[in-house]
Parts: sequence; C-alpha cells; structure tokens
Amino acid sequence: MVKIGTALISVSNKEGITDFARGLKELGVEIISTGGTATLLERHGIKSTGVSELTGWPEMLDGRVKTLHPIVHAGILARRDLPEHMLVLEKMKIKPIDMVVVNLYPFKETVMKGAPLEEIIENIDIGGPSMIRAAAKNYRSVATVTNPTKYSSILEEMRPKGQLSENTLKELMLEAFRSTAVYDATIASYLGRTFPGEIFPATYALGMEKAYDLRYGENPQQTAAFYTDPFSVGVSVGNSEKLHGKEISYNNILDLESALELLREFPDEPTAAVIKHTNPCGIASADTIKEAFVIAYDVDPLAAYGCVIGLNRDVDAQTAEQIAGHFVECVIAPSYTAQSLAILTKKKNIRLLRTKGELKQDEMPELKMKKVKGGLLVQTADVKPLDPSTLKVVSKRAPTAEEIKSMIFAWKVCKHVWSNAIILAKGRQVVGIGAGQMSRVDSSMIAGHKAGEKARGSVMASDAFFPFRDGVDEAAKVGVTAVIQPGGSIRDEEVIRAADEHNMAMVFTGVRIFRH
Repeated sequence: MVKIGTALISVSNKEGITDFARGLKELGVEIISTGGTATLLERHGIKSTGVSELTGWPEMLDGRVKTLHPIVHAGILARRDLPEHMLVLEKMKIKPIDMVVVNLYPFKETVMKGAPLEEIIENIDIGGPSMIRAAAKNYRSVATVTNPTKYSSILEEMRPKGQLSENTLKELMLEAFRSTAVYDATIASYLGRTFPGEIFPATYALGMEKAYDLRYGENPQQTAAFYTDPFSVGVSVGNSEKLHGKEISYNNILDLESALELLREFPDEPTAAVIKHTNPCGIASADTIKEAFVIAYDVDPLAAYGCVIGLNRDVDAQTAEQIAGHFVECVIAPSYTAQSLAILTKKKNIRLLRTKGELKQDEMPELKMKKVKGGLLVQTADVKPLDPSTLKVVSKRAPTAEEIKSMIFAWKVCKHVWSNAIILAKGRQVVGIGAGQMSRVDSSMIAGHKAGEKARGSVMASDAFFPFRDGVDEAAKVGVTAVIQPGGSIRDEEVIRAADEHNMAMVFTGVRIFRH
C-alpha cells in the first residue's frame, strides 16, 4: 500500500482533471502543477504549488524545460524502502512525490489536423515521458496516472485511507509504460513515412490504438480486439463508418479487408466482390453496380450464403433490392442512397459500412504483416500492375484480343485468392474459383466444377506455375480456351505441349502472385 501525500499534475488532455484534483485535495493531498494545468486549477479554486516554485528555477525555452530538474526527478525516483535514498531527500530538502498525473502533448492530433512539420515536432513531449517512466519505474512508491478514465476509480480506492494497493500500482505502471511505448511508436511511424529511409529498419515499432473490443475471435472461445493505425491513409475497414447492424466480428473484418483489397484492382468500372472466408466466391465488373452484383453473386450462390459484399460504387435502391433477397453478413460501399438504406435496414442484423473516399490502388501501399510466435513477418505489398505488353506467348496459338482481356481480369482476381489459386473467367466476370488446395490440379478441378457449363469458352489464370500438365488437361476437359500463368517450371515444355495439344493459347507473365 502507498499513502498518497503529494501529487504532481501536468496534463495536456485536461478532461476531468479539475474534479480529480479537487478530490485529491479533499483527501489532503498536496498538489504540484505546471503551466496551463496550474492556471486551470487556479481558475477552479484549486490551490497548487507551481513547479518553478518547487525547483527555484523558471520555466525555460518556451516551456521546453520545466520538469526536467533533479528536485522533481529525485522526488519521484527515490525508493521509500531505502534509507539512503530518503536521507538524500532529507539532506537536499526535496519533497517526495507520491503520484504523477501526466498525459502527453497531442502529437497524433497535431498531425491529423494537417499542421506543418515544425508544429508537429514541437508537439513531441520530452518532460512528460520522462516523469511517466520515472514514476512507473518506482511503482512500489509512486502511482503513475496516465489515463483520465481512471480518475474516478483511483479516488474511490483512496477515500477510506488515502492509499492505493500494490495491485493498483502495478496496473498503473503497466498502463504507463504502454502509453509511452505507443507514443514513441506513433512518432516513429509518422516520421518513417515523412522521411522514408530503410523499408525494414533494425527495430520495428507499431503505434496502434484499440478501436474496439470484439465479441470474440475466430471462434467463441477466443477473445479479440481491433487495433487501427491512426496515420493510415486511403480507404480501409478501420476508418469506415458503420451505419447499421450487429457488432462487427473478427471474421467480418478479415472478409471486409479482402473485399477492399480485391476491389482496388478495378477502380474504373462498377465492380462487386462476394467474399467468403477471405476468398472471393464471385466477382464481376459491369455497366451498373446492380448488374455487377447480380453476376458476381450468381457465380457460386451456394458458397455465397452468409457472405460479405464489397462494392466500389454507391448502393442504389435497385442494388439494395437484390442484396436484400439474400442472407448477407456485411456490405461495404462508398455510400448508400436514402432509398437503399430504407430497404437494407429492414434486415436487423446486416452490417452496413460506408468507406471514406474512393476505392483505388494505394499511392502509398502499407506493408503487409503476419504475427508468428516470437516474431513478426513484414513484407511490401504486391501492387505492381500487369503490363499486357510484357505477356509472352508460348503456345502455337496466340490468344485473341478478347481472351487477353479476360486473362488480365482473371489475373487481377487471382492475386487475391489463397493458393493454390485457379481462376476461370469470361470477359469481366469470374465463372469458377479453385482456392486453398494443397495441389494445383485439385484447384483446377474445383474451379471447373464450380463453373459448370460456364467454363466452356473461359480463360484460366494460375497464381504460380503448373508443376505438371495435369492442371491444363483438366482445364481443357471443361472447355477452357486460354491460360495465363507465371511460367518457370522445370516442366514448362510439357505444360506448353499440353496447351498445344488442346489448341489452347498460353501466355507467361514471368511474375508469381502466390498468396500463402
């Protein structure tokens, strides 16, 4: 237990601070404060001792130096259980500080309002993190309060005897170190984008903030939360606005992200993506968004049950009527007309999200990350578009202009399907998808089965080379006429020979788009 006799208060976010300070005063706590905090407390009739009065030194350099002083830090860092520490305080006439109430300069908020770089740099706090870290290090003797939402619970615990328990002190310490860690990571993240240097520096910091807790993770026995990057630009799930429906789940977020990533490939035409378990089970571009949705959903209506729908155009009443006829988990789109909202909100549980901005390929794509036990995998995003002029025709028959268009469409989709990925497409629509299989020939068979009669006259895209000719043979059985694939197998000649035997056109991209 620690008895709180003296509290140093220096806060940027002043929400609730006057009530907290008044509560401390009522419990007999002496308050030390700085600058604007002291002025605010005085305006509310709460007496405090200024830091300059405590140290005997004025604030200097436009407030840059005020709490960086031995009298402040010795008062915080002195261990009460070491007589030699307390003897030094007594000899130097330094008052022990039992509570540090600090939150930091609004660095993130300054960036978000579009301030110039000089102002942003000025909002990097120095004294605040120093006091927080000092107090947290000495947690057995000093309470470190960095979160305004904790003010009332701290006062409640102190009211009987003016003390805080060791458990509370530990919780406050952990929260304090997390606050400074995220603050520094946020600064590093912003400066890393402002002054790009190494893509993969020696150390990697993530300045993520919790957006909200989720009901559960992938399964009900797992707990989960959603964290967002405050400096992420462009359309994302994290900065979309939820308009209607149940809470968004862990799996919803993964599917919504998959929908947005896929739709970025098709900014120029109305396009609909139907997502199930992070894979598309249908996607199509058309002259209207209603037509695109109807075609995309009909690719595999059985798999689409309980899907997530991504649209790159505003949802109108006609599209809403079509969506409302199916069981759909979520819809994400740039906007919704009043009529479409009136139709869709009749369905109580459907989640409707509105993106902020137009879906397009990111000018500054973010790094892709996967957490593994004990580490973090980080890679650049695969955003390089396919240049049709680089396609290498390897078969005896060259593809027609229509086949090339279909192959490019299929290739864009294939990049967003879990490997081994096989896409069958005609024109601006997918007709069959094979995904996530351990062998490529199985994916070929599944794509053909899913397409049925629609496979006849379609083209095939493969995310990696064919290790054997069997995948091409399977495609020929269902009527595929052309194949686009990376090439590079030791059996390329065998695979090309299979294409020629079936009078299929085949082109190599020289680029793998495998998604593991």
